[in-house]
Amino acid sequence: MTPKDPDAEIISLLTKHQSALTLYVRSLMPGDTAAEDVAQETNAKVWEKREDFELGTNFKAWAFSIARFQVRKYRFSQAKDARLVFCDELEETIADEFPVELDDLSEHQVALRSCLQKLKPADRELIHHRYFKRAPLKDYAIKVGRSIGGLKVTLHRLRNRLQICIEKRLSPTKEVNA
Repeated sequence: MTPKDPDAEIISLLTKHQSALTLYVRSLMPGDTAAEDVAQETNAKVWEKREDFELGTNFKAWAFSIARFQVRKYRFSQAKDARLVFCDELEETIADEFPVELDDLSEHQVALRSCLQKLKPADRELIHHRYFKRAPLKDYAIKVGRSIGGLKVTLHRLRNRLQICIEKRLSPTKEVNA
């Protein structure tokens, strides 16, 4: 039996937990366009510190702690930015409540994609504009000639429909109130 290559195992673990790690960084930096950059910096730091990781222990928790440090480092470098309003206490709360066990993340992503396809094209476009482009709702309201309030109500209803659809897809035998 040949010993496993530690670097190959780190690569495998990092690949396995990449989506969860990126979501974790985004949760600590809501709406900040630099979140993707910080996630990549986290990957580089994980690789740099790979010899500190003890194989067989919780890789995800270890990588998340590095991510949290990288977010703090980024915030420190941005401290002169007057728009920075995300305090350490709120970061602590998010970090403590963010689920480390996101192994079913891909199942949720598949369910979400399927449920999005069931929406009318105009509803998908609204969801895409608001959550994937992360653009202001005001811009979309002007584009489609609707009020911001009306779009907010529509988004609320769409989120509820998507949640119900996802729950049904993830547990088809469980009865979900529609």
